[in-house]
Amino acid sequence: MTVPLIFTTDPAHGGRWTSLRDGDREWLWHRPDPAREGVAPGDAFVDAGGLEECVPTVRGTPDHGEAWSRQWTRDGDTERVDCDAFTLARTIWATADGVEANYTLLADPGYRFVWAAHALLDLSDRAELRARAGTPTRVFPEASPLLDGPWPDGAAWAEGDWPAPRGLRLDRFGPEDGTAVGAILADGRACVHDGADRLALAVEAEGQPVSVALWRNLGGFPEAAPYRSAGVEPMLGRTFDLADAGPGDAACVPASGEVHWRLTLTATCRCP
Repeated sequence: MTVPLIFTTDPAHGGRWTSLRDGDREWLWHRPDPAREGVAPGDAFVDAGGLEECVPTVRGTPDHGEAWSRQWTRDGDTERVDCDAFTLARTIWATADGVEANYTLLADPGYRFVWAAHALLDLSDRAELRARAGTPTRVFPEASPLLDGPWPDGAAWAEGDWPAPRGLRLDRFGPEDGTAVGAILADGRACVHDGADRLALAVEAEGQPVSVALWRNLGGFPEAAPYRSAGVEPMLGRTFDLADAGPGDAACVPASGEVHWRLTLTATCRCP
């Protein structure tokens, strides 16, 4: 018997998803920090775990975007946040085997942005991330010491094929080893396997670039007080920092002034 995923969000504190539960299994990792209670736009990011809505960028300025530090409002099943250049609304509902969320971003035509469902997951050392073999995968400068060959001069990223772009195997999370690596797969679907448990993640957006990001922090970040965290993040766009986005690397608002997309999370395996 399939048990549907049960979700909880916190509109008052950045719209963060605070729980994603499959029976006795809590998928979201947590890192309680009292500093999160009083954040305001412009504050440094406070990592409390869960699933953050990162928009219009993940890295760069503002770090983790604008939505995490603002109070959202709820009207029926729809939650929304008003930011300086855009409004983001989402409606989340339970399905027979998981959760779906419909998103709408309203902004001036031509506005470019990156969005990520920045889900930090509570995973064991043996957990795996499965995606289509050969998927083009970007890795970022923090990975340079771990790659086969030198880093390309002046490049914001280097590209190779999943599961081992540039010789760096990324499909297994593993124990702490002092490294921290971000990667972005040019595909909108991936599946996490952790023992007998499964979490499939997918994003769909007509006419926009979709991807799945990986954040594999095995005790290598932050430098001053590192800890282990594992992120699997459906995205619009194909770079962490909007400032690095070239043509096709970010979502772009069409003439209608609206971008629509859907996030799907299921507790059944949908491996590509």
